[in-house]
Amino acid sequence: MILRHRAGMLLPETAGKRHDIGTRIMRTPQQKNHHYLIGYYGILIAALLCMTGCGSTRKAFNPNKQYPRQKLQEDYRLFRAILEESHPSLYWYTTKDSLDYYFDRGYSLIGDSMTEPQFRTLLSYVIARVDCGHTSVKYSKPYANYMDTARLGQFPLGLKFWDDTVAVYSNLNRRDSLLTRGTIVTAIEGMPAVEVRDSLFRYMVTDGYSINHKYQSLSNLGNFGLLYQSVFGPRDKFNIDYVDKQGLAKSATVRLYEVRKDTLFRRFVATQEKIGKKRLKRNRLFNTRSLQVDTTGNTAYMTVNTFTNGNHLKSFFRRSFRYLDRAQIKNLIIDVRTNGGGNVGLSTRLTQYITDHRFKIADSLYAVRKMSKYERHIENSFAEFFFMNLMTRKRSDGKYHFGYFERHYFKPRSSNRYTGNVYILTGGNSFSATTLLVNAVKGQPNVKIVGEETGGGAYGNTAWFIPDVTLPNTGVRFRLPKFHMVMNRNYPKNGRGIVPDIEVKPSVEAIRRGVDIKAEKVKGLIQAGKE
Repeated sequence: MILRHRAGMLLPETAGKRHDIGTRIMRTPQQKNHHYLIGYYGILIAALLCMTGCGSTRKAFNPNKQYPRQKLQEDYRLFRAILEESHPSLYWYTTKDSLDYYFDRGYSLIGDSMTEPQFRTLLSYVIARVDCGHTSVKYSKPYANYMDTARLGQFPLGLKFWDDTVAVYSNLNRRDSLLTRGTIVTAIEGMPAVEVRDSLFRYMVTDGYSINHKYQSLSNLGNFGLLYQSVFGPRDKFNIDYVDKQGLAKSATVRLYEVRKDTLFRRFVATQEKIGKKRLKRNRLFNTRSLQVDTTGNTAYMTVNTFTNGNHLKSFFRRSFRYLDRAQIKNLIIDVRTNGGGNVGLSTRLTQYITDHRFKIADSLYAVRKMSKYERHIENSFAEFFFMNLMTRKRSDGKYHFGYFERHYFKPRSSNRYTGNVYILTGGNSFSATTLLVNAVKGQPNVKIVGEETGGGAYGNTAWFIPDVTLPNTGVRFRLPKFHMVMNRNYPKNGRGIVPDIEVKPSVEAIRRGVDIKAEKVKGLIQAGKE
């Protein structure tokens, strides 16, 4: 009997059918390789927001507004001062001398006047030098609202980056017979694709030197086009050099994709309007977390795409592991390849269902300052005041430690703890709280980490309390982590993510065939264990 999990309920499907787990994975969109086999409707949903936005808001906002140098310099000085005062890991991977050089260089690059996107790009270049994946620059709220409602064209290609290879994994122009899935891209606007990649990497944040996170972030659908135009300037068409199926070098021109003209999109919108709120919510939850069980193959496939609140994860875990225990399912695959983190409590709860030993969240967790003299620019400063006073204590090292998590050991669940074979699929998008999960169970005899190095750092990160700071003149915002967390001091402080036990990297052939090679690898491991 095959079972599927929907919105926290396990429902029986047709009895007596046998489904090879690899086949089941390929038939379920949630179980494809999320790094390059991305569904068409994700971008259409984003486009729906663009088309249904308020026209009057767009008219009232001028995205091309120029800010004078004096105002930009004021914002920049505040940007630097707040980071130097309150960031707990500013010099974790970059020396003070080096970072001072980049701060000074960024200041010197401020023009006579700049638009908000230009200024934001400049700040991104500087902040990327911190090598902290939780410290990033965001648009002002008015500009972010404009981006949500403006009918902007989109770069049509989904490009997968790894090593020295760039390949097409998706094309929104469905009639394009040239740049199809698996096509190797060699250059964009005359610049070799690897040089384009390296240029964009200079504006992207990551934990330490975990380059795999940059590869995956740049590969996420929509990211490349937005970052490319931020760095190289806006354009409505792109010259693409590629290698065709016969191995010949070719060129093509692609234009920005106009979603509002897409007939499939209009049909999709009409369908969504008929579905109803309850079904839409069920679908959203299913796409966020799901459990698919092949009882004949004694294998379950759990997808957990986030640890954020609002997704009923506690009840999902409780019901799922209760069923796995009662059905005595021997193999469990947990896919966290697109899980960027969220609530540490939810990550911890999942860990407790699969760990066989006590574990700590962090070996050390502290802030360098209790409160900032720039609090009026920092979001949720009132909540921060109570949090810092109630939950932290200053120690002899001068730091404000969150002692509970430094001391407390979490125990495995006493009921329904899973003791079968566990395979955790990871990748560059596995970040933040997801890294805590992987760290806690790596090395456990019945657990294998399969896939690619996590984007989140293995030694530690700054994932805890992260308010936004708003610069007063431009309104540009940046994330300001307040806590320095050493997750596992036994890991070398080399800036790497958690390296999988079994590495499985992308391939052009897998993209061309639409095969999830990481899931296929696990399928082979499970089959080999039966022989």
